[in-house]
Amino acid sequence: MAATVYAVCNQKGGCAKTVTSVGFGIGLAREGKKVLLIDMDAQGSMTASLGYQQTDKLEVTLADILGGIINDTPLPEGYGILRHEEGVELIPANIELSGMEVTLVNTMSRETVLREFLKLVRDSYDAIVLDTMPSLGMLTINALAAADHVIIPCASQYLSIKGLEQLLRTIAKVRRQINPGLSVSGILVTMADMRTNYAKDIVELLHSTYDGKLRVFDSIIPMSVRVAETSAEGKSIYRHDPSGKAAAAYLAFTREVTGS
Repeated sequence: MAATVYAVCNQKGGCAKTVTSVGFGIGLAREGKKVLLIDMDAQGSMTASLGYQQTDKLEVTLADILGGIINDTPLPEGYGILRHEEGVELIPANIELSGMEVTLVNTMSRETVLREFLKLVRDSYDAIVLDTMPSLGMLTINALAAADHVIIPCASQYLSIKGLEQLLRTIAKVRRQINPGLSVSGILVTMADMRTNYAKDIVELLHSTYDGKLRVFDSIIPMSVRVAETSAEGKSIYRHDPSGKAAAAYLAFTREVTGS
């Protein structure tokens, strides 16, 4: 059976998008799923977060793979895929991916290049998680065109909520024009200090705005220094702080998404 493809998407930075992608992907692996993570950000944040800190020294990255699809070059099985000790596989990214935005603009069927690649690997996995860049450029459109579901991490800040409307308009446009099967799994509140009235007000605002239209997940990812440390440590939150509240929250979120 072909993998379910999840795009973790928000055009605003600072919403714990990469930590959520890693926490969700490894959470799925801990639930027994075979998972492929794809880093779609030229900053290589997901790649670095999984311990591949010198991204410029990687032999094969997502840019090479998409270039192969654009040029109709046969890709060897397993090309560019790294196996991580926490039970997931990874297609890494580095700064070379920034040039792909320009290349895609002049490419035939430019919105579906990633989808063409995923056709080659979907049958090998239960789930594929796409960590998108903080923009609504061509690579993010490719992710939305290839995905079955979108997960929207949203920091517990007013400006993060304000930016959701633009993202939702883009998702609706992709659904109409390119990928009619695309659905929004829901909004995940991240970086929340639920001891404060401000965070509680933000969660209440999300519910009052989107209840009946979109799911707002019950799981809330707490504000945590330990979460912030994971990128530098090159480990997931499950390894870095296994008994912490954030690890428990990400596992609960994973189960909420999958209904397990």
